[in-house]
Formats: sequence, C-alpha cells, structure tokens
Amino acid sequence: MSLCLSCVWIGVHRKNHPTKLTLSLVTMEILLRSQRFQRLAIPGLMRVLQKDYRTATPQNFSDYESMKKGFKLETPEYFNFAKDVLDQWTDVERAGKRPPNPALWWTSGSGEEVRWSFEELGSLSRKFANILTEACALQRGERVLAILPRVPEWWLANVACLSQSTVLIPGTTQLTQKDILYRLQASQAKCIIASEAVALAADAVVAKCENLRSKLIVSENPRDGWGHLKEMMKHASDSHTCVETKHDETMTIYFTSGTTGAPKMTAHTHSSFGLGLSVNGRFWLDLQPSDVMWNTSDTGWAKSAWSSVFSPWIQGACVFAHCLPEFEPTSILQILSTFPITVFCSVPTVYRMLVRSDMTSCKFRSLKHCVTAGEPIGPEVSKQWRDKTGLDIYEGYGQTETVLICGNFKGMKIKPGSMGKPSPAFEVKILDANGNVLPPGQEGDIGLQVLPNQPVGLFTHYVDNPTKTASTLRGNFYLTGDRGYIDEDGYFWFVARSDDIILSSGYRIGPFEVESALSEHPAVAESAVVSSPDPIRGEVVKAFIVLNPDYKSHGQERLKKEIQEHVKKTTAPYKYPRKVEFVQELPKTISGKIKRNELRKKEWETI
Repeated sequence: MSLCLSCVWIGVHRKNHPTKLTLSLVTMEILLRSQRFQRLAIPGLMRVLQKDYRTATPQNFSDYESMKKGFKLETPEYFNFAKDVLDQWTDVERAGKRPPNPALWWTSGSGEEVRWSFEELGSLSRKFANILTEACALQRGERVLAILPRVPEWWLANVACLSQSTVLIPGTTQLTQKDILYRLQASQAKCIIASEAVALAADAVVAKCENLRSKLIVSENPRDGWGHLKEMMKHASDSHTCVETKHDETMTIYFTSGTTGAPKMTAHTHSSFGLGLSVNGRFWLDLQPSDVMWNTSDTGWAKSAWSSVFSPWIQGACVFAHCLPEFEPTSILQILSTFPITVFCSVPTVYRMLVRSDMTSCKFRSLKHCVTAGEPIGPEVSKQWRDKTGLDIYEGYGQTETVLICGNFKGMKIKPGSMGKPSPAFEVKILDANGNVLPPGQEGDIGLQVLPNQPVGLFTHYVDNPTKTASTLRGNFYLTGDRGYIDEDGYFWFVARSDDIILSSGYRIGPFEVESALSEHPAVAESAVVSSPDPIRGEVVKAFIVLNPDYKSHGQERLKKEIQEHVKKTTAPYKYPRKVEFVQELPKTISGKIKRNELRKKEWETI
C-alpha cells in the first residue's frame, strides 16, 4: 500500500459519527494513534532544503478547487495538541523518519542559538508544566498571563500550559502598567510569567490584582517575590503526564488589538486552534517537515499562534525565531540571506520597510514562499517585492477570532489587492443588513456561515461579554466586522472595517482603497484615511499623511494638491481626500495597527 504524503483520507469518529478529513502528514486519526502516525513518515519522500529553489507549485495539494472540495474537518471527543501532535512527531523523530530540522530554532542575533528537537521540546516543557502545577499550584482551567519577548521560554510556556491544561493568555512586552493591570483584572489570571522589564512594570500594579497567586520571571537574574524560572528548571522533573482534555475546553485567550475600543478577550478551544490551524499550515503556508518557517509576529498576538506554534508544528516543520528587539530592515534582510528559511511571514508594514531598502546584494537562497496578514498590503508593495525577489506575496485574511478566512494559495492566480478565495475552513459570504447573501460586485458585510454547524476554526465567545458575542451573529452567519465584496471569479476584496466606511454625497468610500492610492505617491511614507464633517456633503475623505524624509521640506500646499491629483488619477475621482493633514506620526495600537477611530473622533469632536 502506498501513501501520498500530500493527501491522506482517514476516518475519524466523534460520538459514533464517522466522517472523512483531508490533511497532510499529520491527520487527526493518525495524531490520536501513534502506531498509524508512524506509517506516514516514509524515508526518502521528504524534500530536502535546496539553494536557489523557487516554485509556486503546491506541496500539499494539487489546486484550489480540489483543496476546497475535498477538505472536511471533524473533531474527536478528546484532543490535546501537546500529546496528539507534538508527542507523535517525537515518535517519528526517534524513528529517524523526519528530516534533521529542529522543532525550534532560535537565535539571539548575537551568536547565541537554541536548537531543540521535538523530543527536547517535550522534555523541557514537561519540566515547565511541573513548575506550574507544583510551585505555582495552578489547577486545570486557571489562567496564566505570559508577557515574554521572542525567547525560547515563550514556546515552552505554550506547550506547558497545553500539557497541564491551564489557559494561556499571551501579551506583548509593549504593554504599559495600565495595560498589564487591565489584563490581569479582566482575565482574573492566577499566574503571570514575565521578562525582567515587564516584571518591573507588573510589580507596580499586582497589589490591585487579588486573584494573582504566583509570579515567574524569565531572566538571568532573580527578582524578589518572583520564582526564577531558569533556576527552577534545573531542579524540575520532566516526568509529567499530559492532561486529557476535551476538544471544546478553553485552551487560550487572546486579547484583541483594540482598534475600535477596549481589547476583548477571545476564547479559543483545544480544537479551534489545535486542529483548525491545520488549514493554515497545510494550505496557506504549504509546509512540510523539511521547511523552516519564520514568522516575525509579536508573541502577544494571535498571529504568533497561527504561524509560530500550531500551523508549523501540525506539519512537523521547523519554527525559526529571532529575538528581533526591533524591526530594522537590514537585520531582517540579513537573516533571510543567512539562515535556510523557506517560508517567511510578516505584516505588510515590514514588507513596506524592506522594499524601500537596498536589496541589491541580498540573496535569499532558500526562501520560496512569502505570506502576509494583519492588514491589507496593497498591490504596489507586492509588485515591488516581486520585482526585487522574484517571489509573490500570498496575502491572507483572518482575525483573532478565527483561523484563515480567505487567502491567496499557491497554484492560483493572484489578483493584486485581493484577499484571495475562501479557505477550506469556512463558507464565506457577503451579506446585506438582513443577512441575505449578496451577488458578486455588491459591497456588504463579510460573514462566515456558523449554523447549523459551527466550523472548527472559530472562537467560542468573548469572555464575560455575552452582549458582544451575540452582536456578531446575523441569521446563520458570524460577522467579521469588515466590509467587502466578491468578484465574478470568486475572489474577495476588502473595503474597510464596518465602522471605517465614509459616506460622502451618497457615495460609500472605504479608506483602504484611498490609502493604497496614496501609498503609490513617492512622498507618502504612511497614511490614514477617515471621515471628516462637511456642511454640504455630510462628510468627506480626510487623509492624515506621514511624509518620507526627502519631502518634508517641500511646500505643503503644492504637495497637497499634487497628492490629491495623484489619487484622482489612481482611483475613482470622488474618492480623493478633500482634506489633507501632514503629521509626524499616526496613532497606533501596540500591535502597530492604525487607530482610525481615534483620528475620526478627533475630527468630529469639533461639531
């Protein structure tokens, strides 16, 4: 019997409900049954890393149509990623049936490196789990706030919480004292795991957090009142039995980025990310065990779960990590040129920085697949990247609440500016105000069908906020909060967040299209477009623009008119910004997303 590594059909049973699913090297039944899992790792069929390798041919599927039609994911009653995925890859590794890539490859940028196999990852995370159970006295389902930079212990914390069945709440190290207090109080976390700098800020507020019982610090030096993880790991046992968890138990909580209000707590289960992100790993990232995946996302955001934990490890790929204290283009280009990274994922802002850099001496010998998500990237940056590297950028669309919703996949035509087509995880539609599905070409709300059966890759609820949870439903659909439309070829196009739409003289204008046009002008480094009050038109388009350094000395009135004329020629004339304000910087969330609501509020407060 021969097995195709890119497509395996296996029956999975959930409460006597047989079904089929399509996954790559790791299938859910195989994950649950170690001996069957071993059969997939056939020696000689793994692709080794090659220099100067370029391809847009999928590794794990033949084409979009067969991928979408053939995929069906059901969940077993019990599932835990630590046992049912990571431990199974350890078995394959021990049998010598996996390429010699590490499971985690971390570098400090100053010569220090960590390379852990799946076996080493498992052993160290079991020690960490015992510390959480014994020293921190954490019980099943209790919450742990982890605010760590890109250090190996962050990955150990992820796996330890899975194995011990505590609920991990990641946070970015950019959080202020006020942010940390809000998250500790809102989540009622019993434990905080933090770096040295964050511990200093946390100590200023923990007295106000009555639920907090234990604190762990990840640093070279101990701190009074904190457990010193490095020292504790030396004495901890690696004998630990993974807790058996039901697939629908809460596994992690991510705070949203807060672009339209206070951050909300988004709850995901062991299956919604642990199984649901197989869609990302297999199809969008198109990973195999021979791949080295580098995702630059901050550890505090759900994108880190997407592309730095679950998606690559489901596929048995290597997770590459760099401490990267700040996004400096030269460092990123050097890393891509030095290490055998095959798949690169970063936000559009990083790609914009890179294409403005001198890339003439860069040689990405191993890089073959580039993806982006978090905000629309715009066709101009994609074109510049392709011109300089020969590689397309495959844009994906999703949320903290979901896995990949839409994406551009290998083997399909990329329409610049489009979000691509729906991922196999969801049935995606454009809806009117009554929940009716709109035809191609008509703008509406982007919705995911959740009834009669909720898809696996969707969050369960906003914690302690049933009103907000209920507000996301319209008929049989979950509303993403974004506006868009679908074209005749089935491609989805992003227009704006629902509350960012500008209504001017009867026209509906989305800021993204105007911002994309602005980005093509050489004077514009960054822009944000919002509505501004107007006595005749009701509201008009206003652009807040950060200028490139070479243009800051130019006459502003003349430059303003030049930019306005540029937009008129680039997009529909009625969309041009009638008001322009040059600013030094734009207000952003700690994840780097522009806070248009703040700019819009400022505009309308004067009325």
